[in-house]
Amino acid sequence: MKRSQIKRRPLADTVLAALEPEAKVYREHDGNGLYLRVKPNGLKSWELRYKKPDGKWSWIGLGSYPDVSGSAAREKAAESKADAANGENPIISKQERKARELEASNSTFEAIAIEWYQGKRQSWSDGTSSRVQGALEKHVFPVFGKRAYREIKPMEWLEFLRELERTGIIEQTSRIRGICKDVYDLAWVTGRADYNPLEGLHKHLTTRRAENYSHVSRDELPALLRAISAYPHADDVRLGLFLLSRLAVRPSELREARWDEFDFDKALWTIPAHRMKRRREHVVPLPEQAIDALQHLQRLTGYQPLLFPGRNDKTTPRSNTVFIMALRRLGYQGRQTGHGFRHIASTILNEQGFNADHIEAQLSHVKDGVAGVYNKAVYLEQRRHMVQWYADHLDQLEKGNVVELVRRA
Repeated sequence: MKRSQIKRRPLADTVLAALEPEAKVYREHDGNGLYLRVKPNGLKSWELRYKKPDGKWSWIGLGSYPDVSGSAAREKAAESKADAANGENPIISKQERKARELEASNSTFEAIAIEWYQGKRQSWSDGTSSRVQGALEKHVFPVFGKRAYREIKPMEWLEFLRELERTGIIEQTSRIRGICKDVYDLAWVTGRADYNPLEGLHKHLTTRRAENYSHVSRDELPALLRAISAYPHADDVRLGLFLLSRLAVRPSELREARWDEFDFDKALWTIPAHRMKRRREHVVPLPEQAIDALQHLQRLTGYQPLLFPGRNDKTTPRSNTVFIMALRRLGYQGRQTGHGFRHIASTILNEQGFNADHIEAQLSHVKDGVAGVYNKAVYLEQRRHMVQWYADHLDQLEKGNVVELVRRA
């Protein structure tokens, strides 16, 4: 619209948006010394005409439109006029206010948490990074994200964590507490916090054995293996549970696996370092049963890079709850998890006398501080024999014709 068509002031939002540029820059008065400046290229900004303490008139910019709305510009104008009336320089006062706003925005829990996350994520697997980010965004930021982290009291954190516990996510609550405590540790060691308000809170929260590691007893294992083979809901999930039980890898390592990581001719699966917990490439020998299951799965999903592509987005893997939900459908909630298959394998292989170093290598357990370069294929031939024995053993358990004998290493 033309500025000649303006009927009233202050300028309505529709007028601000519709004002047309002219051949030369012009200012349109909004009221009380506040003007909208319109350039020939259509760019608009706010300016305030005010009287300095020496009695001379001057201009101060208050931001561009529409980044600064009409109502926001009027608030800024009132602040600057009050500064001038008090004998202060509005320009300096504006800079000081902006610095305080910036400091306040950098002092929120969300800001310090993001700084902590960015510093840590390079050492994490993609799965860990995603889980930490999801926990912060889903649970913590909606409550404390915009709060100044130095002002959040220990009692507030305790009530927040207890409320999470009341929803039943005991283990996740413990992880969230650990994440937030680490965030405050960063603030403390960098001199931005005097103490950690989450220190000692674990003593006042519920604890229980982590469900992530739940697993059935030896007597219950044959029935579980038969239930997996008869899983009725989705063939790819059934095959995924079968592979977890035979290979004893971490659920995230299987769920995020790609077809180009497998060499069927050599019967090897090479998991790249960026997907491993310790950021070390890991080689998994594949027993015959795993090869058969993978070839079956390839007929289902081999047209995609991922073994388990998502239902809606084929470029991302299935949900990180896909295997635990499948076990729950089979009636094993709280009794068996994907990670629990690792404990079952470790127990059986140790009881059967296999070399402990071979077992630890298969499970990709590497102690910190080990000298020398980590060998991704350590004890490979010994592990080939071990995983084939284990797969055969589980097949016999499933069929119900096992006579337990302790083998010699």
